[in-house]
Amino acid sequence: MSSFAARQPLLTEGPIARTLLMFASPILGSTVLQSLNGSVNAMWIGHYLGEAALTAVSNANLILFLLLGAVFGLSMACTILIGQSLGARNMLEAKRVVGTGVTFFVSISVLVAIGGYFATPWMLRALNTPVDAQAFAVPYLRIIFIAVPSMFFYNFLMMTLRGAGDSRTPFVFMGLSVVMDIVFNPLLIFGVGPFPRMGIAGSATSTLIAQTIALFALIFTLYRRKHFLRLTSHELGYLRPDREILRSLVVKGLPMGLQMIVISSSAMIMIHMVNEYGSKTTAAYGAATQLWTYVQMPAMAIGAAVSSMAAQNVGAKLWDRVSLITRMGVLYNFLLSGCLIGLIYLFNHAALGMFLPNDAEALTLAQHLNSIAVWSFMFFGVTFVLFGVVRSTGAVLPPLIILFISMWLIRPPFALALASHLGADSIWWSFPLGSLASMLMAMGYYKWGGWRRARMLATPIEKAGQDDAAAVAGQQAPTTGQGVPASAE
Repeated sequence: MSSFAARQPLLTEGPIARTLLMFASPILGSTVLQSLNGSVNAMWIGHYLGEAALTAVSNANLILFLLLGAVFGLSMACTILIGQSLGARNMLEAKRVVGTGVTFFVSISVLVAIGGYFATPWMLRALNTPVDAQAFAVPYLRIIFIAVPSMFFYNFLMMTLRGAGDSRTPFVFMGLSVVMDIVFNPLLIFGVGPFPRMGIAGSATSTLIAQTIALFALIFTLYRRKHFLRLTSHELGYLRPDREILRSLVVKGLPMGLQMIVISSSAMIMIHMVNEYGSKTTAAYGAATQLWTYVQMPAMAIGAAVSSMAAQNVGAKLWDRVSLITRMGVLYNFLLSGCLIGLIYLFNHAALGMFLPNDAEALTLAQHLNSIAVWSFMFFGVTFVLFGVVRSTGAVLPPLIILFISMWLIRPPFALALASHLGADSIWWSFPLGSLASMLMAMGYYKWGGWRRARMLATPIEKAGQDDAAAVAGQQAPTTGQGVPASAE
Protein backbone atom coordinates (compact mmCIF):
# COMPACT_ATOMS: atom_id res chain seq x y z
CA MET A 1 0.00 0.00 0.00
CA SER A 2 1.37 3.42 -0.89
CA SER A 3 2.09 6.03 1.76
CA PHE A 4 -0.34 8.34 -0.04
CA ALA A 5 -3.18 5.85 0.29
CA ALA A 6 -2.27 5.18 3.90
CA ARG A 7 -2.90 8.81 4.74
CA GLN A 8 -6.40 8.62 3.28
CA PRO A 9 -8.82 6.76 5.57
CA LEU A 10 -12.34 6.12 4.36
CA LEU A 11 -15.08 8.50 5.45
CA THR A 12 -16.99 5.52 6.87
CA GLU A 13 -14.69 5.51 9.90
CA GLY A 14 -13.66 7.79 12.73
CA PRO A 15 -15.50 10.49 14.69
CA ILE A 16 -18.05 12.20 12.43
CA ALA A 17 -17.78 15.73 13.86
CA ARG A 18 -14.01 15.96 13.45
CA THR A 19 -13.96 14.14 10.10
CA LEU A 20 -16.63 16.43 8.64
CA LEU A 21 -14.88 19.58 9.82
CA MET A 22 -11.49 18.45 8.52
CA PHE A 23 -13.01 17.38 5.21
CA ALA A 24 -15.12 20.53 4.71
CA SER A 25 -12.38 23.05 5.59
CA PRO A 26 -10.29 22.55 2.40
CA ILE A 27 -13.49 22.71 0.30
CA LEU A 28 -14.32 26.05 1.94
CA GLY A 29 -10.74 27.19 1.33
CA SER A 30 -11.02 26.29 -2.37
CA THR A 31 -14.23 28.30 -2.70
CA VAL A 32 -12.63 31.34 -1.05
CA LEU A 33 -9.60 31.06 -3.35
CA GLN A 34 -11.81 30.98 -6.45
CA SER A 35 -13.69 34.08 -5.33
CA LEU A 36 -10.44 35.86 -4.49
CA ASN A 37 -9.05 34.99 -7.92
CA GLY A 38 -12.11 36.39 -9.69
CA SER A 39 -12.01 39.58 -7.64
CA VAL A 40 -8.31 40.20 -8.34
CA ASN A 41 -8.73 39.59 -12.07
CA ALA A 42 -11.74 41.94 -12.18
CA MET A 43 -9.71 44.58 -10.33
CA TRP A 44 -6.92 44.55 -12.93
CA ILE A 45 -9.35 44.67 -15.84
CA GLY A 46 -11.72 47.24 -14.36
CA HIS A 47 -9.07 49.66 -13.13
CA TYR A 48 -6.67 49.52 -16.07
CA LEU A 49 -8.63 48.43 -19.15
CA GLY A 50 -11.87 50.32 -18.54
CA GLU A 51 -15.59 49.71 -18.13
CA ALA A 52 -16.06 48.18 -21.61
CA ALA A 53 -13.45 45.52 -20.81
CA LEU A 54 -15.07 44.77 -17.44
CA THR A 55 -18.47 44.50 -19.15
CA ALA A 56 -16.91 42.07 -21.65
CA VAL A 57 -15.59 39.86 -18.87
CA SER A 58 -18.96 39.92 -17.07
CA ASN A 59 -20.77 38.75 -20.21
CA ALA A 60 -18.15 36.11 -20.98
CA ASN A 61 -18.22 34.82 -17.41
CA LEU A 62 -22.00 34.43 -17.59
CA ILE A 63 -21.55 32.00 -20.50
CA LEU A 64 -18.75 30.23 -18.65
CA PHE A 65 -20.86 29.94 -15.48
CA LEU A 66 -23.65 28.21 -17.40
CA LEU A 67 -21.13 25.71 -18.81
CA LEU A 68 -19.49 25.10 -15.43
CA GLY A 69 -22.92 24.69 -13.83
CA ALA A 70 -23.64 21.70 -16.05
CA VAL A 71 -20.14 20.29 -15.46
CA PHE A 72 -20.61 20.70 -11.70
CA GLY A 73 -23.58 18.34 -11.80
CA LEU A 74 -21.78 15.75 -13.91
CA SER A 75 -18.71 15.95 -11.65
CA MET A 76 -20.87 15.62 -8.53
CA ALA A 77 -22.47 12.49 -9.98
CA CYS A 78 -18.96 11.09 -10.40
CA THR A 79 -18.13 12.05 -6.78
CA ILE A 80 -21.17 10.19 -5.46
CA LEU A 81 -20.57 7.10 -7.61
CA ILE A 82 -16.95 6.85 -6.45
CA GLY A 83 -17.95 7.50 -2.85
CA GLN A 84 -20.57 4.74 -2.90
CA SER A 85 -18.15 2.32 -4.60
CA LEU A 86 -15.41 2.89 -2.05
CA GLY A 87 -17.88 2.74 0.82
CA ALA A 88 -18.94 -0.67 -0.48
CA ARG A 89 -15.23 -1.62 -0.77
CA ASN A 90 -15.72 -2.13 -4.53
CA MET A 91 -12.53 -0.93 -6.23
CA LEU A 92 -13.56 -2.45 -9.56
CA GLU A 93 -16.61 -0.22 -9.81
CA ALA A 94 -14.62 2.83 -8.65
CA LYS A 95 -12.04 2.25 -11.39
CA ARG A 96 -14.77 1.87 -13.99
CA VAL A 97 -16.29 5.18 -12.87
CA VAL A 98 -12.90 6.87 -13.21
CA GLY A 99 -12.28 5.36 -16.65
CA THR A 100 -15.73 6.26 -17.97
CA GLY A 101 -15.43 9.74 -16.46
CA VAL A 102 -12.06 10.40 -18.08
CA THR A 103 -13.31 9.49 -21.56
CA PHE A 104 -16.59 11.35 -21.09
CA PHE A 105 -15.11 14.59 -19.75
CA VAL A 106 -12.29 14.72 -22.29
CA SER A 107 -14.72 14.14 -25.18
CA ILE A 108 -17.29 16.67 -23.96
CA SER A 109 -14.69 19.34 -23.18
CA VAL A 110 -13.08 19.09 -26.63
CA LEU A 111 -16.46 19.40 -28.34
CA VAL A 112 -17.43 22.38 -26.16
CA ALA A 113 -14.07 24.05 -26.80
CA ILE A 114 -14.31 23.73 -30.59
CA GLY A 115 -17.98 24.68 -30.80
CA GLY A 116 -17.62 27.55 -28.34
CA TYR A 117 -14.54 28.99 -30.08
CA PHE A 118 -16.35 29.37 -33.40
CA ALA A 119 -19.70 30.35 -31.87
CA THR A 120 -18.26 33.05 -29.59
CA PRO A 121 -19.45 36.09 -31.64
CA TRP A 122 -22.95 34.61 -31.98
CA MET A 123 -23.25 33.89 -28.23
CA LEU A 124 -22.17 37.41 -27.31
CA ARG A 125 -24.68 38.93 -29.74
CA ALA A 126 -27.38 36.68 -28.26
CA LEU A 127 -26.60 38.19 -24.85
CA ASN A 128 -26.92 41.71 -26.31
CA THR A 129 -23.34 42.43 -25.28
CA PRO A 130 -22.65 46.16 -25.98
CA VAL A 131 -20.79 46.70 -29.26
CA ASP A 132 -17.84 48.43 -27.58
CA ALA A 133 -17.51 45.49 -25.17
CA GLN A 134 -17.63 42.86 -27.92
CA ALA A 135 -14.20 43.93 -29.15
CA PHE A 136 -12.85 42.86 -25.76
CA ALA A 137 -15.18 39.93 -25.18
CA VAL A 138 -14.46 37.96 -28.37
CA PRO A 139 -10.69 37.43 -27.85
CA TYR A 140 -11.19 36.90 -24.10
CA LEU A 141 -13.93 34.27 -24.46
CA ARG A 142 -12.17 32.44 -27.29
CA ILE A 143 -9.08 31.89 -25.16
CA ILE A 144 -11.31 30.78 -22.28
CA PHE A 145 -12.83 28.17 -24.60
CA ILE A 146 -9.32 26.96 -25.45
CA ALA A 147 -8.85 26.53 -21.69
CA VAL A 148 -12.12 24.58 -21.31
CA PRO A 149 -10.58 21.06 -21.69
CA SER A 150 -8.11 21.79 -18.89
CA MET A 151 -10.81 23.42 -16.73
CA PHE A 152 -13.33 20.59 -17.20
CA PHE A 153 -10.84 17.77 -16.65
CA TYR A 154 -9.27 19.56 -13.68
CA ASN A 155 -12.73 19.91 -12.12
CA PHE A 156 -13.43 16.22 -12.77
CA LEU A 157 -10.21 15.14 -11.02
CA MET A 158 -10.87 17.36 -8.00
CA MET A 159 -14.40 15.97 -7.57
CA THR A 160 -13.07 12.43 -8.03
CA LEU A 161 -10.58 12.95 -5.21
CA ARG A 162 -13.30 14.33 -2.95
CA GLY A 163 -15.39 11.25 -3.65
CA ALA A 164 -12.38 9.21 -2.56
CA GLY A 165 -12.28 11.11 0.75
CA ASP A 166 -9.47 13.54 -0.10
CA SER A 167 -10.35 17.25 -0.08
CA ARG A 168 -6.85 18.44 0.87
CA THR A 169 -5.12 17.64 -2.44
CA PRO A 170 -7.73 19.55 -4.53
CA PHE A 171 -7.26 22.54 -2.21
CA VAL A 172 -3.46 22.50 -2.60
CA PHE A 173 -3.63 22.45 -6.40
CA MET A 174 -6.44 25.01 -6.44
CA GLY A 175 -4.09 27.26 -4.47
CA LEU A 176 -1.34 26.63 -7.02
CA SER A 177 -3.69 27.52 -9.89
CA VAL A 178 -4.96 30.70 -8.22
CA VAL A 179 -1.47 31.95 -7.33
CA MET A 180 -0.27 31.41 -10.90
CA ASP A 181 -3.35 33.12 -12.34
CA ILE A 182 -2.93 36.15 -10.09
CA VAL A 183 0.79 36.41 -10.91
CA PHE A 184 0.45 35.97 -14.68
CA ASN A 185 -2.52 38.35 -15.01
CA PRO A 186 -0.70 41.70 -14.87
CA LEU A 187 2.37 40.28 -16.62
CA LEU A 188 0.36 39.26 -19.70
CA ILE A 189 -2.09 42.20 -19.64
CA PHE A 190 0.65 44.85 -19.63
CA GLY A 191 3.54 42.93 -21.20
CA VAL A 192 5.98 43.07 -18.30
CA GLY A 193 9.55 41.98 -19.08
CA PRO A 194 9.69 39.13 -21.62
CA PHE A 195 5.92 38.65 -21.60
CA PRO A 196 3.90 39.97 -24.58
CA ARG A 197 1.41 42.80 -24.05
CA MET A 198 -1.94 41.08 -24.68
CA GLY A 199 -4.50 43.37 -23.01
CA ILE A 200 -7.68 41.58 -21.97
CA ALA A 201 -6.57 38.44 -23.84
CA GLY A 202 -3.70 38.27 -21.35
CA SER A 203 -6.16 37.79 -18.49
CA ALA A 204 -7.73 34.80 -20.24
CA THR A 205 -4.30 33.45 -21.21
CA SER A 206 -3.17 33.57 -17.58
CA THR A 207 -6.19 31.41 -16.69
CA LEU A 208 -5.32 29.00 -19.51
CA ILE A 209 -1.70 28.69 -18.35
CA ALA A 210 -2.58 28.35 -14.67
CA GLN A 211 -5.28 25.71 -15.22
CA THR A 212 -3.15 23.66 -17.61
CA ILE A 213 -0.03 23.66 -15.41
CA ALA A 214 -2.10 22.81 -12.30
CA LEU A 215 -3.84 19.97 -14.17
CA PHE A 216 -0.62 18.31 -15.34
CA ALA A 217 1.01 18.86 -11.94
CA LEU A 218 -1.96 17.13 -10.27
CA ILE A 219 -1.85 14.18 -12.69
CA PHE A 220 1.92 13.83 -12.21
CA THR A 221 1.53 13.91 -8.43
CA LEU A 222 -1.22 11.29 -8.38
CA TYR A 223 0.87 8.87 -10.46
CA ARG A 224 4.08 9.59 -8.55
CA ARG A 225 2.29 8.86 -5.28
CA LYS A 226 0.60 5.79 -6.82
CA HIS A 227 -2.91 6.91 -5.93
CA PHE A 228 -5.20 3.92 -5.64
CA LEU A 229 -7.66 5.31 -8.23
CA ARG A 230 -5.08 5.95 -10.95
CA LEU A 231 -5.40 3.82 -14.06
CA THR A 232 -2.29 1.73 -14.63
CA SER A 233 -1.15 0.44 -18.03
CA HIS A 234 -3.07 -2.83 -17.70
CA GLU A 235 -6.25 -0.99 -16.66
CA LEU A 236 -6.61 1.23 -19.74
CA GLY A 237 -9.55 -0.95 -20.80
CA TYR A 238 -11.59 0.95 -18.18
CA LEU A 239 -11.39 3.98 -20.50
CA ARG A 240 -14.00 2.27 -22.65
CA PRO A 241 -17.21 3.89 -21.35
CA ASP A 242 -19.47 1.68 -19.26
CA ARG A 243 -23.01 2.26 -20.55
CA GLU A 244 -24.71 2.12 -17.12
CA ILE A 245 -22.17 4.44 -15.50
CA LEU A 246 -22.36 6.87 -18.43
CA ARG A 247 -26.13 6.90 -18.18
CA SER A 248 -25.92 7.65 -14.46
CA LEU A 249 -23.45 10.52 -15.01
CA VAL A 250 -25.87 12.18 -17.44
CA VAL A 251 -29.25 11.30 -15.91
CA LYS A 252 -28.17 12.08 -12.33
CA GLY A 253 -25.66 14.81 -13.15
CA LEU A 254 -27.79 17.11 -15.29
CA PRO A 255 -30.46 17.75 -12.59
CA MET A 256 -27.67 18.70 -10.16
CA GLY A 257 -26.21 21.04 -12.78
CA LEU A 258 -29.65 22.52 -13.39
CA GLN A 259 -29.79 23.49 -9.71
CA MET A 260 -26.98 25.96 -10.41
CA ILE A 261 -28.88 27.26 -13.45
CA VAL A 262 -32.02 27.76 -11.34
CA ILE A 263 -30.02 29.74 -8.76
CA SER A 264 -28.28 31.94 -11.35
CA SER A 265 -31.43 32.57 -13.39
CA SER A 266 -33.34 33.49 -10.23
CA ALA A 267 -30.58 35.97 -9.38
CA MET A 268 -30.99 37.53 -12.84
CA ILE A 269 -34.74 37.93 -12.25
CA MET A 270 -34.14 39.59 -8.89
CA ILE A 271 -31.54 42.04 -10.22
CA HIS A 272 -33.96 42.96 -13.02
CA MET A 273 -36.59 43.82 -10.40
CA VAL A 274 -34.08 45.72 -8.25
CA ASN A 275 -32.98 47.81 -11.27
CA GLU A 276 -36.47 49.31 -11.47
CA TYR A 277 -35.87 51.16 -8.21
CA GLY A 278 -32.91 53.12 -9.52
CA SER A 279 -29.13 53.11 -9.41
CA LYS A 280 -28.86 53.78 -5.67
CA THR A 281 -30.93 50.72 -4.82
CA THR A 282 -29.01 48.62 -7.35
CA ALA A 283 -25.69 49.77 -5.89
CA ALA A 284 -26.93 48.90 -2.38
CA TYR A 285 -28.08 45.47 -3.53
CA GLY A 286 -24.78 44.88 -5.33
CA ALA A 287 -22.79 45.69 -2.18
CA ALA A 288 -24.99 43.44 -0.03
CA THR A 289 -24.69 40.52 -2.45
CA GLN A 290 -20.89 40.80 -2.26
CA LEU A 291 -21.21 39.98 1.45
CA TRP A 292 -23.88 37.34 0.85
CA THR A 293 -21.46 35.45 -1.40
CA TYR A 294 -19.11 34.90 1.55
CA VAL A 295 -21.97 34.14 3.96
CA GLN A 296 -23.09 31.25 1.73
CA MET A 297 -19.62 29.73 1.37
CA PRO A 298 -19.59 27.68 4.62
CA ALA A 299 -23.00 26.14 3.85
CA MET A 300 -21.96 25.25 0.29
CA ALA A 301 -18.71 23.71 1.53
CA ILE A 302 -20.50 21.70 4.22
CA GLY A 303 -23.11 20.60 1.66
CA ALA A 304 -20.38 19.30 -0.65
CA ALA A 305 -18.60 17.61 2.27
CA VAL A 306 -21.67 15.83 3.64
CA SER A 307 -22.47 14.62 0.11
CA SER A 308 -19.09 12.88 -0.20
CA MET A 309 -19.21 11.53 3.36
CA ALA A 310 -22.80 10.34 3.06
CA ALA A 311 -22.07 8.67 -0.31
CA GLN A 312 -19.37 6.47 1.20
CA ASN A 313 -21.58 5.58 4.15
CA VAL A 314 -24.54 4.85 1.85
CA GLY A 315 -22.27 2.49 -0.09
CA ALA A 316 -21.29 0.82 3.19
CA LYS A 317 -24.98 0.76 4.28
CA LEU A 318 -24.11 2.61 7.49
CA TRP A 319 -27.40 4.51 7.75
CA ASP A 320 -26.89 5.51 11.39
CA ARG A 321 -23.73 7.37 10.36
CA VAL A 322 -25.63 9.03 7.49
CA SER A 323 -28.13 10.40 10.02
CA LEU A 324 -25.32 11.64 12.29
CA ILE A 325 -23.57 13.27 9.32
CA THR A 326 -26.80 15.15 8.58
CA ARG A 327 -27.13 16.41 12.16
CA MET A 328 -23.49 17.50 12.35
CA GLY A 329 -23.75 19.22 8.97
CA VAL A 330 -26.78 21.24 10.08
CA LEU A 331 -25.05 22.10 13.37
CA TYR A 332 -21.88 23.29 11.61
CA ASN A 333 -24.00 25.34 9.23
CA PHE A 334 -25.62 27.18 12.12
CA LEU A 335 -22.27 27.70 13.86
CA LEU A 336 -20.23 28.89 10.86
CA SER A 337 -22.93 30.75 8.93
CA GLY A 338 -24.30 32.16 12.18
CA CYS A 339 -20.89 33.55 13.14
CA LEU A 340 -20.48 35.26 9.75
CA ILE A 341 -24.00 36.68 9.87
CA GLY A 342 -23.36 37.93 13.41
CA LEU A 343 -20.18 39.69 12.25
CA ILE A 344 -22.07 41.36 9.42
CA TYR A 345 -24.72 42.66 11.83
CA LEU A 346 -21.98 43.82 14.20
CA PHE A 347 -19.96 45.56 11.49
CA ASN A 348 -22.75 46.21 8.98
CA HIS A 349 -21.73 49.80 8.20
CA ALA A 350 -18.00 49.12 7.92
CA ALA A 351 -18.43 45.94 5.84
CA LEU A 352 -20.72 47.62 3.31
CA GLY A 353 -18.51 50.71 3.33
CA MET A 354 -15.79 48.68 1.58
CA PHE A 355 -18.04 48.60 -1.50
CA LEU A 356 -19.87 51.93 -1.09
CA PRO A 357 -17.24 54.30 0.32
CA ASN A 358 -18.66 57.58 -1.01
CA ASP A 359 -22.38 56.97 -1.27
CA ALA A 360 -24.22 57.60 1.98
CA GLU A 361 -27.70 57.03 0.54
CA ALA A 362 -26.81 53.68 -1.02
CA LEU A 363 -24.99 52.68 2.16
CA THR A 364 -28.10 53.35 4.25
CA LEU A 365 -30.21 51.32 1.81
CA ALA A 366 -27.71 48.46 1.93
CA GLN A 367 -27.73 48.38 5.73
CA HIS A 368 -31.53 48.30 5.68
CA LEU A 369 -31.83 45.42 3.20
CA ASN A 370 -29.10 43.48 5.01
CA SER A 371 -31.02 43.75 8.27
CA ILE A 372 -34.05 42.19 6.55
CA ALA A 373 -32.42 39.47 4.45
CA VAL A 374 -29.00 38.34 5.63
CA TRP A 375 -30.12 36.25 8.62
CA SER A 376 -32.20 34.01 6.34
CA PHE A 377 -29.10 32.48 4.78
CA MET A 378 -28.93 30.17 7.80
CA PHE A 379 -32.19 28.64 6.51
CA PHE A 380 -30.75 28.29 3.04
CA GLY A 381 -27.67 26.67 4.57
CA VAL A 382 -29.82 23.93 6.11
CA THR A 383 -31.27 23.33 2.64
CA PHE A 384 -27.77 22.94 1.15
CA VAL A 385 -26.81 20.40 3.82
CA LEU A 386 -29.98 18.33 3.41
CA PHE A 387 -29.61 18.40 -0.37
CA GLY A 388 -26.03 17.17 0.03
CA VAL A 389 -27.24 14.16 2.00
CA VAL A 390 -30.23 13.14 -0.12
CA ARG A 391 -28.34 13.39 -3.43
CA SER A 392 -25.70 10.99 -2.03
CA THR A 393 -28.11 8.14 -2.77
CA GLY A 394 -29.03 9.38 -6.25
CA ALA A 395 -32.15 11.41 -5.32
CA VAL A 396 -31.46 14.46 -7.52
CA LEU A 397 -34.84 15.54 -8.93
CA PRO A 398 -36.61 16.53 -5.66
CA PRO A 399 -33.88 19.07 -4.70
CA LEU A 400 -34.16 20.61 -8.18
CA ILE A 401 -37.95 20.87 -7.87
CA ILE A 402 -37.69 22.38 -4.37
CA LEU A 403 -35.22 25.01 -5.57
CA PHE A 404 -37.39 25.85 -8.57
CA ILE A 405 -40.47 26.32 -6.37
CA SER A 406 -38.72 28.53 -3.81
CA MET A 407 -36.65 30.62 -6.24
CA TRP A 408 -39.06 30.95 -9.15
CA LEU A 409 -42.58 30.38 -7.84
CA ILE A 410 -42.26 32.02 -4.40
CA ARG A 411 -39.62 34.77 -4.47
CA PRO A 412 -40.50 36.76 -7.63
CA PRO A 413 -44.33 36.47 -7.33
CA PHE A 414 -44.20 37.58 -3.67
CA ALA A 415 -41.99 40.56 -4.53
CA LEU A 416 -44.28 41.58 -7.41
CA ALA A 417 -47.48 41.10 -5.43
CA LEU A 418 -46.40 43.33 -2.54
CA ALA A 419 -44.37 45.88 -4.51
CA SER A 420 -47.20 48.43 -4.44
CA HIS A 421 -47.44 48.17 -0.63
CA LEU A 422 -43.82 47.64 0.44
CA GLY A 423 -41.77 49.02 -2.45
CA ALA A 424 -38.25 47.58 -2.62
CA ASP A 425 -38.81 45.94 0.79
CA SER A 426 -41.00 43.38 -0.97
CA ILE A 427 -37.84 42.15 -2.74
CA TRP A 428 -35.80 42.04 0.46
CA TRP A 429 -38.53 40.11 2.35
CA SER A 430 -38.82 37.62 -0.51
CA PHE A 431 -35.37 36.27 0.42
CA PRO A 432 -36.32 35.09 3.95
CA LEU A 433 -39.61 33.75 2.62
CA GLY A 434 -37.93 31.77 -0.18
CA SER A 435 -35.21 30.47 2.16
CA LEU A 436 -37.73 29.38 4.81
CA ALA A 437 -39.89 27.65 2.20
CA SER A 438 -36.95 25.75 0.68
CA MET A 439 -35.75 24.66 4.15
CA LEU A 440 -39.20 23.38 5.17
CA MET A 441 -39.64 21.50 1.90
CA ALA A 442 -36.12 20.02 2.18
CA MET A 443 -36.79 18.95 5.78
CA GLY A 444 -40.07 17.37 4.74
CA TYR A 445 -38.43 15.42 1.92
CA TYR A 446 -35.55 14.34 4.17
CA LYS A 447 -37.96 13.01 6.80
CA TRP A 448 -40.71 11.50 4.65
CA GLY A 449 -39.32 11.27 1.10
CA GLY A 450 -38.03 8.17 -0.60
CA TRP A 451 -34.43 9.31 -0.99
CA ARG A 452 -33.08 6.33 0.96
CA ARG A 453 -34.43 4.02 -1.75
CA ALA A 454 -32.89 6.01 -4.63
CA ARG A 455 -30.00 4.50 -6.62
CA MET A 456 -27.22 6.01 -8.70
CA LEU A 457 -26.97 2.86 -10.86
CA ALA A 458 -30.01 0.91 -12.03
CA THR A 459 -27.95 -2.29 -12.11
CA PRO A 460 -25.02 -1.95 -9.70
CA ILE A 461 -21.87 -3.78 -10.74
CA GLU A 462 -21.37 -6.91 -8.67
CA LYS A 463 -18.28 -6.83 -6.51
CA ALA A 464 -17.25 -10.34 -7.45
CA GLY A 465 -18.47 -11.36 -10.86
CA GLN A 466 -16.95 -14.51 -12.28
CA ASP A 467 -14.80 -12.69 -14.84
CA ASP A 468 -13.60 -9.98 -12.46
CA ALA A 469 -13.35 -11.84 -9.18
CA ALA A 470 -9.58 -11.96 -9.24
CA ALA A 471 -9.27 -8.28 -10.09
CA VAL A 472 -11.62 -7.28 -7.30
CA ALA A 473 -9.89 -9.49 -4.77
CA GLY A 474 -6.57 -7.94 -5.69
CA GLN A 475 -7.85 -4.40 -5.25
CA GLN A 476 -10.38 -4.82 -2.45
CA ALA A 477 -10.15 -2.52 0.53
CA PRO A 478 -8.96 -4.28 3.68
CA THR A 479 -11.47 -4.83 6.46
CA THR A 480 -9.01 -3.97 9.20
CA GLY A 481 -6.67 -1.11 9.91
CA GLN A 482 -7.55 2.14 8.22
CA GLY A 483 -9.78 0.49 5.63
CA VAL A 484 -8.04 2.10 2.64
CA PRO A 485 -8.11 0.46 -0.78
CA ALA A 486 -4.75 -1.02 -1.55
CA SER A 487 -2.79 0.54 -4.37
CA ALA A 488 -2.67 -1.52 -7.53
CA GLU A 489 1.00 -1.78 -8.31
